Amino acid sequence: YSGESQNKGEWIKGLIQDYKIEPTGGKLLEKNPKWINDDYVKFIRFGQHFVEKNGEGILAYINNHSFLDNPTFRGMRYNLMQTFDKIYILDLHGNAKKKETAPDGSKDENVFDIQQGVSINIFVKTGLKKKDELAKVFHRNLYGKRSEKYKFLLNNNLQIIKLNELKLTAPQYFFVTKDFSLQKEYKNGFSVKEMFPVNSLGLITKRDNLTISYSKKELINKMSFFLDENNSIQDVCNHFAISVKDKDRWNALVSRKNTNVQEVKKQIKDILYRPFDIRKVFYNEYFIARLNKKVLDNLQNTNYAVIIGRQGQVVGEVGGWNIIFITDSLVDQNIFYRGGGTVFPLYLYPDNNLMNDEQRQPNFNETIINNITSRLGLTYTEEKENIKNTFSPIDILDYIYAVLHSPSYREKYKEFLKIDFPRIPYPENTKQFEKLAAFGEKLRKLHLLENITVPNNFANYPKTGSNKVENSFTEKSGNYRNNEVWINDTQYFDHVPETVWKFYIGGYQPAQKWLKDRKERLLSYEDIEHYQKIIFVLNETDKIMKKIDKIPF
Repeated sequence: YSGESQNKGEWIKGLIQDYKIEPTGGKLLEKNPKWINDDYVKFIRFGQHFVEKNGEGILAYINNHSFLDNPTFRGMRYNLMQTFDKIYILDLHGNAKKKETAPDGSKDENVFDIQQGVSINIFVKTGLKKKDELAKVFHRNLYGKRSEKYKFLLNNNLQIIKLNELKLTAPQYFFVTKDFSLQKEYKNGFSVKEMFPVNSLGLITKRDNLTISYSKKELINKMSFFLDENNSIQDVCNHFAISVKDKDRWNALVSRKNTNVQEVKKQIKDILYRPFDIRKVFYNEYFIARLNKKVLDNLQNTNYAVIIGRQGQVVGEVGGWNIIFITDSLVDQNIFYRGGGTVFPLYLYPDNNLMNDEQRQPNFNETIINNITSRLGLTYTEEKENIKNTFSPIDILDYIYAVLHSPSYREKYKEFLKIDFPRIPYPENTKQFEKLAAFGEKLRKLHLLENITVPNNFANYPKTGSNKVENSFTEKSGNYRNNEVWINDTQYFDHVPETVWKFYIGGYQPAQKWLKDRKERLLSYEDIEHYQKIIFVLNETDKIMKKIDKIPF
């Protein structure tokens, strides 16, 4: 499998275009449909071509299972249904990238030594189906340990195992079981994508070794080394484990030539690299692969943005949909690990006038704002004012942030949250809105680590020593025991609740991830204090989420 396919012949590229058409007709409405170019997709299309040419046949592949329920592949699914009579799918799961577990929370292993989950797919064409008739699709899940899956596969065949015929629904035509009984209710809410019209994925460097650092000083030293013409460009690139040139239009010589050493400090900015992990980035067009300046420049001054993943998988103990966070700085696209984080800024600043708060405008859909205003009976103001019976953009952001942290909301609408950006229920009345907005405000300030005072009973750091992070924090490492997080053989943080240790934001567990990323580094006093804040904030987040659940909406 290769998402960055090298099979770029015109013939197969032409055939793949059939998968890039909406089931309703017209070009596929996706900003970035690149995953349809994956090699495994091309092999399916390749086999499909010969079955179509022959008029009948069977195509049987075991391959990446992402096409079964990824919204981007709806055109592919519809095209396959047009060609074939019957489609049989045995989903073997084992997707380490999604951290899949069995429905009961037990371990789910891949049948191969790979991270990507797989499925067995058998496509049958008899030539007897009516022209406008779509294929019948039969599906079954298989979870568990590898040995159990092997045993099942050895002892079964299509004639004796039970597969469920799927009720396929336009326009997605998912090749997995879905419950859309709440669709009408869910659709009554507003989409965050519609609410915040200006949005984009976070930035991506593709050269983190060079352009991202833990401190400004480290990054200045990196850039000084890179820009020093006494160092050959090949030696510099070898040092940072990057290419001199690549297919992404990166050219190290051009980047060096077009960068003024005297301007380096001015272009070093804060970046939310992972949840609670603020680092430094060299925010320069010659070093960042995807700047997305139209959106991210709005975070160069007083502002907030919610970061939301488009598709959330609800798997095992990961705890359901959780791809939501807040920022007041630049954001890395891979903040959630599982899928890219899309940035929705609260305010938009005029071009070339990023420092003027007076001229900023809310990044809101006027129709949705009018609907909220009419429901609340309050006066909407574009800036927060301490005037009774008014509400402002920050109140709406806080309301949205609270709703998206509601466990019952996440569970109730989990099937829809897997498909696209979330839809938010309109507030029913002023009291409900204000309660949720108040909880959202608390979460926002906690997640931005604003004015955090950690009580004595959280994440104490009782032992002196080297402060070097030596442990790996893998699942079986045993570095967490008895509510203690051991960073080396002698030093640890105590009073770290298990719920906090296992708490997920996206595909990451921040209490673990933050330390993993600092292996072999010495923790400063500020680092220790920062980690203590993370533990406290995660614990408070868990409490507030439970309180939000007591508010009906």
